[in-house]
Amino acid sequence: MLPPTPESWLPQEHNLYRPRHSAKQRTALVCAIVFFLAPALSFVLGVRAEPFENRALHDFPNPGDGWSFFTAFPAWATDHLPLREAGVEAADAVGTGLFGDPPGTQSGARSGTAGVQPEDEPKQVVPRELFPRVISGKDDWLFLGEDIASKCFPVMDVDRIVAALNKLRTAVEASGRDFVLVVAPNKTTIMTEHLPDDYVGKDCADARSAEFWRRLPAEAGAIDLREPLRHTAEQLDTDVYSAVDTHWNFAGGLTMTYAVAEQISPGITSTWQVERSKLRDWPADLLRLLGRSEKWDLHEYTLAPDGEKDRTRYIASDFKVPLRTQQFGKEVTGVYGGSVGVVADSFTQFASPFLAATNRNLVIAHSDTVAQGDPARIAELLGDRDVVVFEFVERILANGGSSLLRDDVIDAIGTALADNPR
Repeated sequence: MLPPTPESWLPQEHNLYRPRHSAKQRTALVCAIVFFLAPALSFVLGVRAEPFENRALHDFPNPGDGWSFFTAFPAWATDHLPLREAGVEAADAVGTGLFGDPPGTQSGARSGTAGVQPEDEPKQVVPRELFPRVISGKDDWLFLGEDIASKCFPVMDVDRIVAALNKLRTAVEASGRDFVLVVAPNKTTIMTEHLPDDYVGKDCADARSAEFWRRLPAEAGAIDLREPLRHTAEQLDTDVYSAVDTHWNFAGGLTMTYAVAEQISPGITSTWQVERSKLRDWPADLLRLLGRSEKWDLHEYTLAPDGEKDRTRYIASDFKVPLRTQQFGKEVTGVYGGSVGVVADSFTQFASPFLAATNRNLVIAHSDTVAQGDPARIAELLGDRDVVVFEFVERILANGGSSLLRDDVIDAIGTALADNPR
């Protein structure tokens, strides 16, 4: 009897002969190598993951956290996979264009109740991962799915959000500074006529919105821009949000600037003159989520605080490197003469030209920079400011997910400002 012999070693004419690597096996092996090595090669060549889903990338978990290190690791690994954005965009493009799925969906979910419900109601929860990234509305309008999901899956209740904001106000005002809180409404909050009649999470998002907007202005002193935005749209005969982007446009930023200025110095806007200016293009973030790199047109505006000279400054910045502007010479009517610091997110990009026009000494820093909680860095940014403005987009604040609501970050801000009183 012959010893055991691998099938691939038998003569080819033997009926038990099997090649070690058939053509199909070789093809599968090549595909596996490309699948696993392409991202690694991309990393070596300098490709790095960038946030593209209107949220920050997950941080690398702390090995000292015990078993939670292993449960948190997959989220970090997924976020930091090179070329992930291209893959997501391709999948959405195929799903939308070839199969007719709604934009940004990865399942057949269309509508239903989601999120946290009262204890006495039956729980019919649609998992968060089934919420679409992009909601397809009426008249070809698109909406960010996170506007809805963030309200259906909050990390803080409204009581805690209000308490944190009031603690932040106290920390700023105790140092002798004025505190201003302004909330940029979600596009889903303002452009409701373009939303579909039904969508995943509608009920729980509506309930959270109602409580949020009922309590934030009254209990935390937040500027409510909902009605001013509608008024601006009527006055300027324009939409204040785009059909293909989640942000407001420069008309929305102008509305925010007016409201903030009136809270800092009532009556200061009486001499302001605004004129519509040229068109410029801007990357459309919702189309990008669908795998399409397109831009949308938006109008610029001029703002003359004294009614005569335009002082707008259109400076592209994400504020990760703080933006500083200053006006020199004699004081100008309609321009606030003190120093103002704005802790902002991406919505303030569209207000920055007008904030620069109407504030003599201005610094705008991204909330992520301040939320790192370094008292020395906070003092460097805000220590010489007379007024501190905090701008939050609704979806982050209504969810309770902003790091600026954490006690340790608020304590760091309070320490930095108390050490540099006004």
